[in-house]
Amino acid sequence: MADRLTTGGTLRARSRSAVRWRARYRAVPWYARITVVYVLARIVTTVMMQGFAAVQSANSFTAEHPSYLAFASIWDGAWYRVIATGGYPSTLPVDAAGHVTENAWAFMPAYPFLVRGLMLLTGASFEAVAVTVSLLAGLGAALVFRRLAGRFLDAPRATFATVLLCVAPTSVMFQVAYAEAMGLFLLLVALLLAVDRRWWTMLPVVLLLGMTRPTGLAFAFFLVLFLAVWWFRPAWVREPARPTLRSALPPALVAVVSGAVGLAWPAIAWAVTGVPKAYTDTELAWRSSYVGWGELVPFSPWVEGFAWWLGWPGGWVAALAIPVGLAAVGVLLFVPAACRVGLELRLWVVAYLVYLLAVFFPQSSTWRILLPIAPLLAVVALPRSKTYRVLLVVVALVLQWVWLYANWWVDGYDWTPP
Repeated sequence: MADRLTTGGTLRARSRSAVRWRARYRAVPWYARITVVYVLARIVTTVMMQGFAAVQSANSFTAEHPSYLAFASIWDGAWYRVIATGGYPSTLPVDAAGHVTENAWAFMPAYPFLVRGLMLLTGASFEAVAVTVSLLAGLGAALVFRRLAGRFLDAPRATFATVLLCVAPTSVMFQVAYAEAMGLFLLLVALLLAVDRRWWTMLPVVLLLGMTRPTGLAFAFFLVLFLAVWWFRPAWVREPARPTLRSALPPALVAVVSGAVGLAWPAIAWAVTGVPKAYTDTELAWRSSYVGWGELVPFSPWVEGFAWWLGWPGGWVAALAIPVGLAAVGVLLFVPAACRVGLELRLWVVAYLVYLLAVFFPQSSTWRILLPIAPLLAVVALPRSKTYRVLLVVVALVLQWVWLYANWWVDGYDWTPP
């Protein structure tokens, strides 16, 4: 009897302790919880990166065993350093055959110019400022993502979706000298404003977004899709009524502005260098080592990519699966579970994937380029099973290590850039 009483008392004490712990947890503001999660995730990633830096041999970017800041500023970080310290070239570099070679015009100016301004203001090094900007932008992205997911999910699910964002395999981008963190922050702000129908407030965000990452045309396409769906109002659309001229004008204007920004950078490159295709030729230089020189034909890069990776005829057969895969993603985004995350987020994912199919050449950078479809994490976060959630976090961290090993760490002649 005494044993049973002791056991019962212990269980009640544990129950009261759990209740008190949950009460304390709920008393902590959501933004403080997300900040703690983000900091812990970055510490884990830092440990991984330090492990790779400790065994990194000398390479074209760094000396042997580089510091964290030096290791976090390699690959495209080297190009952002060139832009932050010297700007863009007025004359395009060419090879012996007259082909444009890799140069700074492939990278948008907002991130490196912000870094340059802060360097001048603080006197700090490029590496310190660039990584700090990414860290802060990544935190901003996590906080905005929690707000965005919270528009459609209950608090625990929205928080877990944000946890997944913080530990995702490519969340390394939140602490390296790349523009991805800043671009994702601006994108999520724009999507939140779209959900809240704050179109006019979105204009400066879209302008800055289009000069941070090449997403202007994709975002314009997203708004066109949104207006089309809003007008035709299929059964799964919850908009109360068809748009009027007055209600449709703001998103239409934002779409036009976003499209114009998407075309502005190629126009600026043309104006500065005098070469009409300066931007596209520069982008094509990065894929020339795979498939040689050619023209940018919409929707051909994936066909060429599959053919290069898998050979003939396997690559072409695999390429036929592209429209089927895109259709499957479209269907998946409109199943009842996915519909819980909001029309705007689903349409953005479709628009961005179509954009990638049109212009992007599939290679090792693909995983990083997929970071803007992060809103899909809200769908992944729907199951409540604790085992599922723990397993998902563990898998994400393991894949983060795999991504660092395969893409970031420089191993001799490395042809898998991140």
